[in-house]
Amino acid sequence: MSEREIEVTAVTRGLSRYLATALDRELPAEVAEKGKQHLIDTLAAMVSGSRLHPGEMTIKYVRALGGAEEAVVAGSGIVTSAVNAAMANGMLSHADETDDSHKASRSHLGCGVVPAALAMAEREGASGTALLRAVVLGYDIGARVSFALDTNRFYNAGHSTHTFAPLFGAAAAAGALARLGQDQMRWMLSYTAQQASGVNCWQRDLDHIEKAFDFGGMAGRNGVTSATMVQAGFTGVDDVFTGPRNFFFAYSANPQPEKLIEGLGSRYEVMLTNIKKWSVGSPIQAPLDCVETMLASQTIAADEVGHVTLHLSDLEHSVVDDRHMPDICIQHMVAIMLLDRTVTFASAHDDRRMADRRVIELRKKIELIGEPKRERRTAEVEIRMKDGRVLTAGQDAVRGTPENPMTRAEVDAKAFDLMAPILGKGRSRSLIDRVWTIEELSDARALRPLLTA
Repeated sequence: MSEREIEVTAVTRGLSRYLATALDRELPAEVAEKGKQHLIDTLAAMVSGSRLHPGEMTIKYVRALGGAEEAVVAGSGIVTSAVNAAMANGMLSHADETDDSHKASRSHLGCGVVPAALAMAEREGASGTALLRAVVLGYDIGARVSFALDTNRFYNAGHSTHTFAPLFGAAAAAGALARLGQDQMRWMLSYTAQQASGVNCWQRDLDHIEKAFDFGGMAGRNGVTSATMVQAGFTGVDDVFTGPRNFFFAYSANPQPEKLIEGLGSRYEVMLTNIKKWSVGSPIQAPLDCVETMLASQTIAADEVGHVTLHLSDLEHSVVDDRHMPDICIQHMVAIMLLDRTVTFASAHDDRRMADRRVIELRKKIELIGEPKRERRTAEVEIRMKDGRVLTAGQDAVRGTPENPMTRAEVDAKAFDLMAPILGKGRSRSLIDRVWTIEELSDARALRPLLTA
């Protein structure tokens, strides 16, 4: 479809053109590699999340919906509509804190983008190359929408960057796989803007169920909905980003629409997205790195610890302070690290240890301090031992960040450990290997039996 003669800004015209041609554009080798890593990491989060409480609730809900058999719900035997599958897999991806995160946009992009891309790729019978390029595109667009809204001011006003960014990323990925033209991409963006919502009261969610929906499920569902509606022939507003009562007018006190296209094709946001080494909340990553460093060079008996001080940014310390869920409670996870000398997915999700006497006694010795001038995702840990020793360690570049990336082998091992208990070792190995060579995949539906438990 050719562009209509309408009033559209250069920014929106450039964005819609980029979206419509993204799947025809070859990715640089290092970007393709990083895209595979995030695809594997998010698939592993989906599978492991299928056996956590939010995931179990989601699978039960989606099973009752029925729907055309277009896409699989990971870790289950359900094949449902692409819209339902994107919502379900989005919630599974963020059923806990295993999925990736993008610091600059203050969002978890993978849990919205990958489920939408996978569902749409299955629906369309798209190739593995198309799926991979759509995933990378989703990270690029989701992050840039957050930047254009003025990320921190938008977040501090009570809106949720964690829903807006993955939503637009999911829509971009789905729209590209639907092979929408430039006019259609603009309409899709308008339908996405109409579905954009989210307030950051998700921090008060005690069971991680609404949070899973806010971060991943809603983004995946609404993104695929926008793409498929336009694919079916729906038209809409030609430029939602400008004109009377537009998207930025509604949501941003300091909009920067030029950031929607800034660096497209040269700065790939997937390269700037973190993969978590530890399956815990993002603010806990740096303190665990610090304790691991100390354990590697010092003899630290947990019973001989006198006092532990954790220094985090005051912008995020409250998110993990004395929470009732183990994987987002910093005092609990540091206590587990000191007792076990490591943290595993199993130990981070063992609710019973929240009541363990040794853990509780050690938690009482752990003090959390939020510092106004400290960068987010950094930490300093001080341990005062009963014998008088004072041990300190700092972390400014968490393992898994762009400054300190995990290796392919580390990503592979993490994914295998998460998936094997559910899919079995053979199927997990096959799934991971298939994604490492995804360019050889002619139809994304070949992944479906490997994701089915």
